[in-house]
Amino acid sequence: MFWPRVAKFLIWLGRWTAVGPTPGLRKAVIIGAPHTSYWDGYWLLVYKVAYGIDVKFFVKESMFWFPMSPLLNGLGGVPLNRGDARAAVKQAVVAFESNDNYLFGLAPEGTRSKTDGWKSGFYRIAEGAGVPVVFGFFDYKNRRFGFGPSMSLTGDMDADMLIIRSYYASVTGKRPEKTCPVELLHGKQRN
Repeated sequence: MFWPRVAKFLIWLGRWTAVGPTPGLRKAVIIGAPHTSYWDGYWLLVYKVAYGIDVKFFVKESMFWFPMSPLLNGLGGVPLNRGDARAAVKQAVVAFESNDNYLFGLAPEGTRSKTDGWKSGFYRIAEGAGVPVVFGFFDYKNRRFGFGPSMSLTGDMDADMLIIRSYYASVTGKRPEKTCPVELLHGKQRN
């Protein structure tokens, strides 16, 4: 009970309002957006510890060295070879198939830098695993973060992205100038 109390104190100290705290689902892909700062990862981990939510997330495999690897494993980190996006989707889908309870979080932008849109990995993971998508968010303007609604994907990417775009229209990242458009990248950039 010590660490959750410390994490809740940090949320209070940061003047945040935590929304949620859980999606109430056994399996889901949780998207965290907009992802514009290293602080997003920090607040995700604080939230996770405060409410005891077992969310797994990819971390580039080069970060898994001692003493970081035990810490990352304990926090839910899953090693990722960033060179092969298709393997990452397959790895996540297999993890969903292998576990009765599995929440998997990721930033759909794939970076803190501004790009032309979101990568489709979150969509392909949720579709491949047959699980819903939960709208996680970091709203720095209103000092709110946590979980919004969930949705089951229809297979119509354009229609689904319209719903997702509508939800995130009122959410402001730490660095608004780095916020990516809520649309999927196409062609060579799509992964």
